[in-house]
Amino acid sequence: MAPITTSREEFDEIPTVVGIFSAFGLVFTVSLFAWICCQRKSSKSNKTPPYKFVHVLKGVDIYPENLNSKKKFGADDKNEVKNKPAVPKNSLHLDLEKRDLNGNFPKTNLKAGSPSDPENATPKLTLEGEKEAVSPDSLKSSTSLTSEEKQEKLGTLFFSLEYNFERKAFVVNIKEARGLPAMDEQSMTSDPYIKMTILPEKKHKVKTRVLRKTLDPAFDETFTFYGIPYTQIQELALHFTILSFDRFSRDDIIGEVLIPLSGIELSEGKMLMNREIIKRNKSSGRGELLISLCYQSTTNTLTVVVLKARHLPKSDVSGLSDPYVKVNLYHAKKRISKKKTHVKKCTPNAVFNELFVFDIPCEGLEDISVEFLVLDSERGSRNEVIGQLVLSAAAEGTGGEHWKEICDYPRRQIAKWHVLCDG
Repeated sequence: MAPITTSREEFDEIPTVVGIFSAFGLVFTVSLFAWICCQRKSSKSNKTPPYKFVHVLKGVDIYPENLNSKKKFGADDKNEVKNKPAVPKNSLHLDLEKRDLNGNFPKTNLKAGSPSDPENATPKLTLEGEKEAVSPDSLKSSTSLTSEEKQEKLGTLFFSLEYNFERKAFVVNIKEARGLPAMDEQSMTSDPYIKMTILPEKKHKVKTRVLRKTLDPAFDETFTFYGIPYTQIQELALHFTILSFDRFSRDDIIGEVLIPLSGIELSEGKMLMNREIIKRNKSSGRGELLISLCYQSTTNTLTVVVLKARHLPKSDVSGLSDPYVKVNLYHAKKRISKKKTHVKKCTPNAVFNELFVFDIPCEGLEDISVEFLVLDSERGSRNEVIGQLVLSAAAEGTGGEHWKEICDYPRRQIAKWHVLCDG
């Protein structure tokens, strides 16, 4: 057989051919990848989003809706915004494009007869569309302002109510508040937010975000409560609490608004409403606390037993509180230890029977004080102080007497009732 020979020119042509095919393959791959990306992008834009949302926060959807038969709250679809009819001139209108970075509206000069004038404002119910109606029952149910409250203006709250019959959902939109008082004396402004509760069951509690340094906050947040039959709406009431956030201490309560829903007809569509913010109605009595103390001079320990609380006031108009007690131990006005009891649900007369032992860092109790804070437990928000008690050598009344007794009679467990004061 004759040997197979390959010329040098053929070997030189092979890399050239391979390079050409590689270039064509690369171009084809890139083109295919770009075509696939375009197809995916166009298909995504045509499809409806796979989620519905239950809370609308200034137009930003944040919670996916995986609903079942349980009661849930959130926001309705944003598609209803497109289908809204034109808002009449006399109804509340919010121009989102005119807001500043904090979500507030620029101040404008109000006419003398403007319904948004705080002096001339009266509780109004406005039907969305071309109809306006004021319910006499709702006017009667609104809380009248006393002469002192008229002098101290706390602002006006604007909100809307709606019932979605298809979803069996009650929709509340907290729009804005105007003319709030300044709670920070240094900056002469506030950091407001709003807590809302549906009464009387007190099961649904929601709150808005905090808006910094403003007296005219525009929240525009929507909450939808699912599983509430329309026939039950007339039996409910809405309680709004307007607060100012304080990073270093308890939040300041600006005021409250109570809206009984009896007589408010939601079958014809969304209703825009406004109410004057009134001063929070707190009872004068804060209740009493039964405390037992025992000072062990040999081991230098203080035993504190939180026994009972009685006659605790309602934390708000929503009903009974869920109390618990926080115990703080101070040495020379510096907190060195803290304890707390368990929460007792829905009772003005709680029985705790919980014992705490504190190590005293010095001899004697001259520089030692014990602070008791009775708080109302609220899930998802800061707990409110119902009452306060301080026991020390410098305390007045029963607090000082109790402290003197445990110093005079060490190793003896001594119990006393103490009246709580405002926290």
